[in-house]
Amino acid sequence: MPYVNCNDLQIYYEKLGTGDPVIFLHSSYSRGILAFSSQLLDFQHTYTCYFPDFRGHGRTRCASLRWSTPQLAADIIDFMDQMEIGRAHIVGYSTGANVGLYLAVQNPERVATLTVIGTGGFCNPAGAEAYEPDRLEQAGEHAFIGQMLERHAEAHQGNWQEFMRQSAGDWRSYPDLTAAQLSGIGCPVFIIAGEHDTYATTDRVIVLASLLRGAEVLVVPGAGHGPHMGREQPVLVNDAILDFLKANSALVQGGMYR
Repeated sequence: MPYVNCNDLQIYYEKLGTGDPVIFLHSSYSRGILAFSSQLLDFQHTYTCYFPDFRGHGRTRCASLRWSTPQLAADIIDFMDQMEIGRAHIVGYSTGANVGLYLAVQNPERVATLTVIGTGGFCNPAGAEAYEPDRLEQAGEHAFIGQMLERHAEAHQGNWQEFMRQSAGDWRSYPDLTAAQLSGIGCPVFIIAGEHDTYATTDRVIVLASLLRGAEVLVVPGAGHGPHMGREQPVLVNDAILDFLKANSALVQGGMYR
């Protein structure tokens, strides 16, 4: 099993391919290899792809069940240190996109480029209450509960209720970055959202893009919150990200990547 020790964590990760490093950061109810299953083959031919499971998620192990978006960003820096990755392209989806924004704000020297999928850049707590454990049980969401038990059993130690409480709490609180902090991001940024995403709506994406100097934007026609996923538009999204990374490849090769 591929684990790396980072402070109080044993971070589980998958590593595929050769070339400059790309770190894929998953959404809050998923884990690395699942959230980016439609990217595995296309990206590994050109890049070394890392798919870590966040604290509290998947197969990553920790005695504590508590986590937050800022803590996840700090964990990724620790992961990069342990893996001897000086600078990397970051591709984040939903919560992972928010983690990517924190990385670009707080550790700009480690982020060559940032691709965010499914975030409007600011806290949007609407809908979080439906994912509290009591609400899920009342609504009879047994299939979803079963997924959370199966996907995150090692990380939450069988306590899916606490996992969902942590997820809902993080949803309500983050990202907690100011417009000034976002405007200070200096790396190239690619913002991707589905046309019908109710979380990263087009108006939110426009505001975020206005704060990020020179950001590229792709609104994927007909897609929802996961435009890169199998039943959405993965080929379109993959080609667009690969073109973006290729155009900015020198930022890793000429940077502190070791």
